[in-house]
Amino acid sequence: MYRFIHFNDEKIDSMLLMELADLTRTLTKDYEYETEFRVHSYLDKSEKRVYVSHFWNHRPVDIMRAGMKSDVFLRALGNIQFTNFPSAIKFYEQVEGYKHPRFIKQLFKLAEDLRIEEECKKIRPGMIKEFTVRRQIYMNYFQSQLTVNVAKSFQLDAIYNLAYILLNTDSPNISYPQLNAQVNEMLPLYRSNLEKLFDATTTAEVADISLQIAELVESYINKDMINDYFHLPQLDAEDVSGQTYSELLRKDPLKNDDQAEESASGDEEVFNEEMKTWHRETSDPGKSFMQFDLEQGTQTDILANEAREGEAGDQALAIVQGSARKSSNKDFSDLQSMESMEIESGKGGTPYGKENKYARPIFLPKVIPSQDEINKYAGYKKNVSLYQKKLKNVIDITLEHKKIQPRTDLLYGRLNKKILRFFTEEQPRLFYKKNEPSNEINAVFGLLIDCSASMQDKMEETKLGITLFHEALKSVKVPHEITGFWEDAGEASEKDQPNYFKKVIDFSTSLHAKSGPEILQLEAEEDNRDGYAIRVCSERLYQRIEEQKFLLIFSDGEPAAYGYSQNGIIDTHEAVQEARKRGIEVFNIFLSMNGVEEEQRKVFQNIYGPYSLVVPSIDKLPDMLFPLLRKLLFQSIR
Repeated sequence: MYRFIHFNDEKIDSMLLMELADLTRTLTKDYEYETEFRVHSYLDKSEKRVYVSHFWNHRPVDIMRAGMKSDVFLRALGNIQFTNFPSAIKFYEQVEGYKHPRFIKQLFKLAEDLRIEEECKKIRPGMIKEFTVRRQIYMNYFQSQLTVNVAKSFQLDAIYNLAYILLNTDSPNISYPQLNAQVNEMLPLYRSNLEKLFDATTTAEVADISLQIAELVESYINKDMINDYFHLPQLDAEDVSGQTYSELLRKDPLKNDDQAEESASGDEEVFNEEMKTWHRETSDPGKSFMQFDLEQGTQTDILANEAREGEAGDQALAIVQGSARKSSNKDFSDLQSMESMEIESGKGGTPYGKENKYARPIFLPKVIPSQDEINKYAGYKKNVSLYQKKLKNVIDITLEHKKIQPRTDLLYGRLNKKILRFFTEEQPRLFYKKNEPSNEINAVFGLLIDCSASMQDKMEETKLGITLFHEALKSVKVPHEITGFWEDAGEASEKDQPNYFKKVIDFSTSLHAKSGPEILQLEAEEDNRDGYAIRVCSERLYQRIEEQKFLLIFSDGEPAAYGYSQNGIIDTHEAVQEARKRGIEVFNIFLSMNGVEEEQRKVFQNIYGPYSLVVPSIDKLPDMLFPLLRKLLFQSIR
């Protein structure tokens, strides 16, 4: 361990978080739902987020995974399908007039979770294993908390801990904690009221029983709870409205409610009209519809093409199609709807990932290197010349060997001296050819350099390693590009995150004899939004014609930028996966001055998988880069 104190330095297991996110979207049947970690687990319907509790951290892996999955089960399936949110809102309003609002809310949350847990297990028996682990861990936790709260004389906290134990115990005989005489007298009655929760089948019934228990407790205990064990989010009417199609339908009746006297014969003429429009208010992607409020009309049973049967009070819905862009003509027939484009791209209006919706690239112009930089680069070049020459000789020998080595076992050509196979094989290949076409290294490289502030003490050695790459690739005529990236922390805001890209070596100049001193212009700057930078620079590699494409990221830590702390690891991992799916091999070179912690190794393994080279000491960078570069170049020789 190289840091003296870890305050709140929780490392996110990106693979586990993505697994939980996929589980959330599967259970909610809504791809827009996201999963995040918080102190307590709860569902936020308005923001479409499921929060998993930190309560499960620092436990054995099997218990941690089971506990986190049980959180997702309760929120993504239980709350969404079995919790009646209007009843919960009504409960919130009633709680305001009570003496112990915290205790009532916590009790309601506890009882509601236990109720919907049973509902989940009925329809998904496969969840029983995770819920069993959950109850066992919480039982041990509340038993220990009961002992602590009794010792501290936190009476209502102890009463709450006892509620969980009474509702989950398998034993009929429970010893009550020793509180004051008045509270001890209440406990049998308290237990009998709690047992009513076993028969509760709806959210409203759980709320009513919770309020009854609260009235009982108020007459014996004056002070509210001290601790929060669960979280019940504040709900508004907006959180539970407009969530389903049925809720979008008109509820108020028509002014008239007459029926057509004649029934539909089936040969009525039906007119279909397509409505297309564009407006600046629809420039942001979203689901738009036009609503017509019908006050009068006659109900018929005429069916249009692929339409459902009309119902009294239905509103007319018309999907508005069109792209959020200005058109130079008035013919919109060839434009796709925004929704269909979103489905095809998979990202909607965020081609660089949803975490980078407001990030924008700023490409800095190239600067001619000064004489000092040219002189200093000459020293760097001299330091890596041994590696560069060695690598070039190995590559040249390999290419020459492939060039002169005769191709054997052919069906036609020059006859081989070894003709014994003519008698031993059915279809002998007895011919060879001397001259094989010349081989080339069919590859292209992109180097991304993290220019965040934390690179301050590593930048000089990093430049030396980059020099090795540049000179070695230049000597074997492999095109490459070297780009430094950072985000301006001072200018970044919620709606705008400027990201700077300094391209010191580009594809067009990478093989020039005098190129290289520009590398010394890279300096430590501010933040790093790695996932965004990977996507931006991958676009350049996509356009190259070479068969082998490599992207190497030099960095010294986790992604860190405005609003990018928790989801930065996930976003970077997704960017790496996207690049690999499109044929780019992505490698990370992790730089350190004082060794590498196990947690840091795990983070980079989560992001890049096994394709992360850890440099435990920055002065060993050239020694570790040489075998990596040699391996990649050999892989690219045709």
